[in-house]
Amino acid sequence: MYKKTVSLALITLLLYSCGTSDKDYQEIDLFDNSKIEFGSNINFDALDNYENQIIPTYITKDNTGGNPITDKGATLGRVLFYDKKLSSNNTISCASCHQQENAFSDPNVASLGVNGTTGRHSMRLINTRFSTESKFFWDERAINLETQTTMPIMDHNEMGYSGTNGDLPISGLISKLSAIGYYKELFKWVYGTEEITENKIQSALAQFIRSIQSFDSKYDTGRALAGADNVPFSNFTNQENNGKNLFITPPVFDATGNRISGGLGCVGCHRAPEFDIDPNSRNNGIAGSINGGPDPTNTRSPSLRNLAKPDGTPNGPMMHTGVITTLQAAIGHYGTITIGNNNTNLDPRLKPNGFGQQLHLNATEVNSVIAFLKTLSGNNVYVDSKWSNPFINN
Repeated sequence: MYKKTVSLALITLLLYSCGTSDKDYQEIDLFDNSKIEFGSNINFDALDNYENQIIPTYITKDNTGGNPITDKGATLGRVLFYDKKLSSNNTISCASCHQQENAFSDPNVASLGVNGTTGRHSMRLINTRFSTESKFFWDERAINLETQTTMPIMDHNEMGYSGTNGDLPISGLISKLSAIGYYKELFKWVYGTEEITENKIQSALAQFIRSIQSFDSKYDTGRALAGADNVPFSNFTNQENNGKNLFITPPVFDATGNRISGGLGCVGCHRAPEFDIDPNSRNNGIAGSINGGPDPTNTRSPSLRNLAKPDGTPNGPMMHTGVITTLQAAIGHYGTITIGNNNTNLDPRLKPNGFGQQLHLNATEVNSVIAFLKTLSGNNVYVDSKWSNPFINN
């Protein structure tokens, strides 16, 4: 210990005598491994802006809780998000199932893990912060985003640190990460100590995920100019404004669930301007699972923002089963709701007067709603480097 102390003091003295500042010394001492691993993808002298991004004034919902985004924390979260070493065989990362080029979703119905596939389609991670719903996963089994972040890591099929079926528990992952040079540097940089814990991993990952935001869409331009959703947007086409009206206007039903006037009322569950899911929502009528069994427990939804890419093509299949592959099919699903015997959890808003809703949509209405949904897609989220893979070779 004495020799190490003398050595560091001597190095410091030599650096100062050569005109090197204390700041330069700290960076050389702290980031040697990180700079080799990430190169110029992370600039520790000028961090990417995660904590002070511009958020429109009309966006008011926020589930951040007691874990505010910091530039340092989100930078560590970015590394963890893209690191395949978080899986038991070093082949799968969070980004394997949540891909930036697909609005942080997966084009496959079920994502591939270390021991099989996921049980549900991977949910998009756009604007996860901007919701009053604090629970996560399709079935809301995680009480908050922090808890959610390590549950795939501890899943036998997904990332393989389950502590069952011959897997190591998450303590095995922590031991592995603790022996990696760049994690020693990064955890000390963020938390003041090299010690790695599950809570610290959760905090950093949640900060990075909450930082992924998209507010540069055609809708956002129109909403800022109009000041409200229930007036025409000056930058919208007639078709897009008609689709918006159909989206936000509730339907009027007869005694047997047939729409006789009004719109589609999508906003009742997908609440503008965040387009987050109403926390009181129940199952949306898709009560099956990927493997074909009953599964009516799914009540959450990602934000409807960036359902489609800027060119209008969907960011992969939709719903927890991935059974819906086009926006037309998604709208069509809600047009005719069948009350099945295996769905004991159907949202009451989808069964007016006790009958499955029949919206009797025409082609003009469907095309208008599709045009409106496409206005919810921004561009920056697909290309912004602060949400990209920081590793040089991974």
